[in-house]
Amino acid sequence: MTKKIVFLIVLFLSFQWVAAQSISDEQVIKIVMTEKEKGSDEKTIAQKLLRQGVTPAQLRRIKAKYDQEQEGLGALDVTAIKRNRQAVDKNAPVNDRKGENFMLRDEKAKYNNLQKREMLQSEMTFLDIDSVVYYNNLLKEKEVVYGRNLFNNELLTFEPAMNIPTPADYVLGAGDQVIIDIWGASQQSIDGEISPDGFVVVEEIGPIKLAGLTVAEANEYVKDMLGGDYSGSSITLSVGTTRSVKVEVVGDVVTPGSYTLSAFSTLFNALYTAGGISDMGTLREINVFRSGKSVAKIDVYDYIINGNNDGNIRLQDNDLIVVGPYDAIVSVGGKVKRPMKYEMKDDETLSKLLTFAGNFTGDAFTKNVRVIRKSGREYSVHTVEKDAFASFKLFDGDSIFVDSIIPRFSNMVEVKGAVFHPGMYETGGNINTVLDLIDAADGLREDAFTARAVMHRRKPDRRLEVLAVNIEGIMDGTVPDVELRKEDVLFIPSVNDMRGEETLRINGEVNYPGVYEYAENTTIEDFVLQAGGLTNAASMVKVDVFRRIYDAKALAEQDTITKNFSFAIKDGFVVEGEPGFLLEPFDEVHVRKSPVNSVTMNVTVEGAVNFAGDYAMYSRNYRLSDLINAAGGLSEFAFPEGARLYRKMTDEERAQRESVMKLSQIQMYEESMRSESDYDITLADSLMNLKLELGDVYAVAINLEMAIENPGGVEDIVLRESDVLTVPQYTSTIKISGEVRYPITLNYKKGEKLSYYIKRAGGYTDRAKKSGVYAIYMNGGVSEISKRSSGDIKPGCEIVVPTKSAAKKLSTAEIVAIGSSTASIATMIVTMVNLMK
Repeated sequence: MTKKIVFLIVLFLSFQWVAAQSISDEQVIKIVMTEKEKGSDEKTIAQKLLRQGVTPAQLRRIKAKYDQEQEGLGALDVTAIKRNRQAVDKNAPVNDRKGENFMLRDEKAKYNNLQKREMLQSEMTFLDIDSVVYYNNLLKEKEVVYGRNLFNNELLTFEPAMNIPTPADYVLGAGDQVIIDIWGASQQSIDGEISPDGFVVVEEIGPIKLAGLTVAEANEYVKDMLGGDYSGSSITLSVGTTRSVKVEVVGDVVTPGSYTLSAFSTLFNALYTAGGISDMGTLREINVFRSGKSVAKIDVYDYIINGNNDGNIRLQDNDLIVVGPYDAIVSVGGKVKRPMKYEMKDDETLSKLLTFAGNFTGDAFTKNVRVIRKSGREYSVHTVEKDAFASFKLFDGDSIFVDSIIPRFSNMVEVKGAVFHPGMYETGGNINTVLDLIDAADGLREDAFTARAVMHRRKPDRRLEVLAVNIEGIMDGTVPDVELRKEDVLFIPSVNDMRGEETLRINGEVNYPGVYEYAENTTIEDFVLQAGGLTNAASMVKVDVFRRIYDAKALAEQDTITKNFSFAIKDGFVVEGEPGFLLEPFDEVHVRKSPVNSVTMNVTVEGAVNFAGDYAMYSRNYRLSDLINAAGGLSEFAFPEGARLYRKMTDEERAQRESVMKLSQIQMYEESMRSESDYDITLADSLMNLKLELGDVYAVAINLEMAIENPGGVEDIVLRESDVLTVPQYTSTIKISGEVRYPITLNYKKGEKLSYYIKRAGGYTDRAKKSGVYAIYMNGGVSEISKRSSGDIKPGCEIVVPTKSAAKKLSTAEIVAIGSSTASIATMIVTMVNLMK
């Protein structure tokens, strides 16, 4: 029970610290999306959310929120966007219209964010924490019609360019500001605005009619009008602030209505401002009417595919843009370069659709395509041959599919194995037989097994059959050559592949141990040299060779499984043993380490000794007293009772402690999972994910005084390499902690009992367990303190007063509550590790 309390205290403090860092619902969804993109599984993501402070209650709230929005997630918000757009003052001046356009773009951005939100929500569907299950597949993504998103794509903009020189073909009108500059013999600048009746008043000249002229025409006209009065001067006309134009966009656009735009605006600018083409609208025939007459007609596909921008005219005041419904939407899939939906006109054919789709891919079957069409109550299939593509008309709802070519070869044979150039070759011409195929592959390799090759051949019904081929007989003319058929595959085996890879292994005291390729006539000396020679630690009197026993004709197992050989190495690197001994495939050579080949092992002493530092262990029985003697003894101010030994943890010790911790973790997890409390279940999930790191070094409790007084005795422990002995100076204080009213550090007073120190710490608290008070000594030892004796209290120790146990069995939540008011995390981890020793 004590271990469980300590372990859960550590866990809860860690968990509580993270939980305090609460995160928003949007951050929850973002975490889920990020982890899903990484490929994290459900459990990993759930545990990460819990570590971020997400509670089951928050997940329930997110679920409820999305449940409420599911039915109208798209429709309601899109309606709101439309209402916001329609609420914009369509009669605002041009400088305000630019702000309006940005407002509309912001609304469209909101709609795009809604789509992202739907995607995020669908990614949350896998989470199942505390019975929270999210709805799956809220909205299926609609298949996009080619070109439909051109005017409502947030990555594209059709805002008119304002910071450019006025085009020479710009037609002047009422509201345009014109500037007439005169320089040379006369210097003057005339600035005026074209009046509603089309005139600009020039001082001393009178009104000049400019409306309806292009900038180029107006420039020449002004020169003619003013040239007589300003002879010898240069005259130019430029445009300052341009007027605004009011246009109507009607029909199948996202937001039809009246819009005030810059006079530089074109048809595409107006469509962009109106939110683009609606799902019912056409891209193939958009009309611009001026004074009741059609002045422009544009096919957006002609612009996208061919770059034809002729119909994208500059708009004038009171222009009417009409977008009608589409004629037909058809889909094309399979082996085309742009498989998707396309808008078609009534008179357009399959050939035109293939052009829109970028035509066939390289592996397309082009002889015919398949068209599926709605015919009354049922569907019908039409196989359209290649010569009918240009005449086969398409209808609304048609689905076209282009198959791929058959994944087989019409004139291929293949050779594999022991030839110099394996691969596929063309049949016919110079390659018609097995011998021809071998010649084309540059002949047989030296390791080819020619007695029997294998030919894989397809029967007329495509079933596979195997033919044996005598390559040796074909090449020497004793058997007839074999005629090849398409898709034949000839395999010529290698004797090396049939035999398998033959190796030798060497281990032990050589510079490069490992596995090497077998070579005939290899001796032990050769192999040792190949492995880099002997190390300094190698034994010269024992080299072992292990040889497997193999009998391909054996009918039963044998008791002996290996043969063992032992050798010695003499001067001159000559192996002494069986003369002429050669290694065989799969032999293992072991070069032993000399039993007398020790390395220097150091230990360290720090603190209050005369000569602190590192010392070499001169024997395997090197003890604490030996180290103190080597360091010149303790200094005058040493406090040997507080000496502590730090030892590096071995892999075996680490594995043992981790096993104990893991078993405790699993036991507490199972106990928590049996609870019906949401908190306990959440705690259990975090418990299994908690990783407690073990340090590389741990403390060993020692009694240095006894070790020095009794060299070689029980307390004079044997040291290990890398041990560090720390001898502190005398400490005259005592620390009192735990369930006392005023934890404090006091001077040690020899002979005083426990009651003396408790009284000076304000006495016990109500929760103090008076019978279990213990001391933690400077040397790492722990001992319960007797109330009647003063010998248990020593200088430098810490007196700890524990907490009473609860009268009833504590629940996990109660244990955690106790843990929230205890000592620091670091202290508890040390306590837990000590408990698990």
